[in-house]
Amino acid sequence: MKLYLAGPDVFRPDAAAWAARVEELCRGAGHEAMIPLDDEAPATAAAIYRSNLQRIAAADAVLANLNPFRGDEPDSGTCVEIGYALALGKRVIGYADDLRPLRERLLASGPGSDGRWRDAAGHVVEDFGLPLNLMLAVPLPLVQGGVAAALQALPKCAGGT
Repeated sequence: MKLYLAGPDVFRPDAAAWAARVEELCRGAGHEAMIPLDDEAPATAAAIYRSNLQRIAAADAVLANLNPFRGDEPDSGTCVEIGYALALGKRVIGYADDLRPLRERLLASGPGSDGRWRDAAGHVVEDFGLPLNLMLAVPLPLVQGGVAAALQALPKCAGGT
């Protein structure tokens, strides 16, 4: 299978070394890794965007890193890639290091007088016992760990999501 690797890993200081390790992991499992770093650096943001969408369309499945990035939530670009893949009917598996319920991970206070849990900024925190926003946690199989864990889960997630 061709697997698109979605996530903020392309911004890591060791992105090339990370990509080489992931390509080897995927190859060892009998798959081809499609990593956005594979391009000879498209010149513009629009070219990168189009290239990534083309890769997702050509992929059989997407493995998505949903670890918090630059805050408490997954990378916004990764979320767009997931949405696009889901719209195309692709299999998507999300992975993260911590899959405790959202209210635990955000150290939400509550329930308050209105019965709702709130984060440090006072925003309501979903209380469905899910590890991520319901728009990710409902349609995606989620696995705790990294790419290797997602690869192990791939055979169990037959067909579309």
